[in-house]
Amino acid sequence: MPHDSGFDAPCSRLSREAVDRFATPGGKRPAWIEFGPDGVSVMHEYQAHSCILTAVNDLAPARTPLPALVLAVLLLVWQPLSLATTMSALVDQLSARGAGLGFILLLRLMAAGLGIAAGLAMFQVKPGAVSFAKASLIASAAVDVVVYVTPWSPNNRPPGDATIILVASLIYYGAWFVYLGRSKRVRERYM
Repeated sequence: MPHDSGFDAPCSRLSREAVDRFATPGGKRPAWIEFGPDGVSVMHEYQAHSCILTAVNDLAPARTPLPALVLAVLLLVWQPLSLATTMSALVDQLSARGAGLGFILLLRLMAAGLGIAAGLAMFQVKPGAVSFAKASLIASAAVDVVVYVTPWSPNNRPPGDATIILVASLIYYGAWFVYLGRSKRVRERYM
């Protein structure tokens, strides 16, 4: 709708013609609403109204919640660094420990790869990023259960500490999982 509630831009009320019918020095004509061949009104492209700008600003994407960014950084940076330090210490013992340790290292590598992919998806705000991150958290928790329950991975922890570490690890993964599932801001941003 033009500013003066008519179909033409600033117009004289009697003749309904634009006051400035001639092209401007830059070659642009004055702004007005035109009716296309299908009867739909089309506004001149160089005249934007505040109601149009407000509607466009309402469609601006929401900001990514800070905890979701922290999780993405943890998946992209912390998990691979943790994997690198763990694997560098355990590769030397692979020949002595056998296939069980090789299986654990392979599981950790796969969980870290899934975490990296989930972190990238969260940074790029992909539609399935939350599901991907949840799958990564479940895989990492499962790997931790295998590591702390089976005797395949060498450790120097005192007896009974494995249970405490495992419970703390499961609480950590569970807290992130619940956050991803219940946060309204995450749901609005990624879905």
